[in-house]
Amino acid sequence: MRETFVQISYLVASVLFILGLKGLSRPDTAVRGVNFPAFGVLLAIVGTLSQQQIIDYRWIAVGLVVGAVIGIPLGTRVPMTAMPQRIAIALTFGATAATLVGIAEYHDHADTFAFGQRVAVGFEVMLGALTVGGSLIALDKLQEVLPSRPLTYRGQNAVNFLLLGVIVAVLGAVVARVGGMPLFYMLIALAFLAGISLVLPIGGADMPVVVALLNSYSGLASAATGFAISNNVLIVSGAL
Repeated sequence: MRETFVQISYLVASVLFILGLKGLSRPDTAVRGVNFPAFGVLLAIVGTLSQQQIIDYRWIAVGLVVGAVIGIPLGTRVPMTAMPQRIAIALTFGATAATLVGIAEYHDHADTFAFGQRVAVGFEVMLGALTVGGSLIALDKLQEVLPSRPLTYRGQNAVNFLLLGVIVAVLGAVVARVGGMPLFYMLIALAFLAGISLVLPIGGADMPVVVALLNSYSGLASAATGFAISNNVLIVSGAL
């Protein structure tokens, strides 16, 4: 009975996510387009907290309180003119969560993962860490903590391509079970540096576009998380 409730809550949440996107396509339905997915996320959280695998709710309760303390001011006090920064902060939180889930899963189940699960976890932490690094730079440029002008240096494109090549090679080694945890953490560190390096040469005026691109990376990381832990609602929401 409990598992049925979990799956129904995930199904309804997925439908609400889709209806939310539909509502955001028109100004007169935009409020509904925001409220539907918000309620969908609430349903998904309730469904997840109902699962039998959870044996201790104390740390979950702490996380809910901390999230509310941070999220409510971000939603009520940030002016509309600062929405790009607000979205960049949200991306950082979401991508960090996806990366931490990947680290926990790999730490606990690396020896028993099937090939597909190793691929999913590898992409999850790679895209998650890249999004965190890029979102932090986008936030700093939008908030003018860093200069809004493109920050470039000689040979920057070559360095970026070399870094991405190394990341792909390390990802392949992780999927092939070579190197163990040290190489896994190296993948995360390199992806974080890649996110910083890719966003630095982009000017502040283009940061909203960069944030939209990073949002897609975060969605892919969430979808990969869903494949890694067999969670359908993460796959659907990440793909959307």
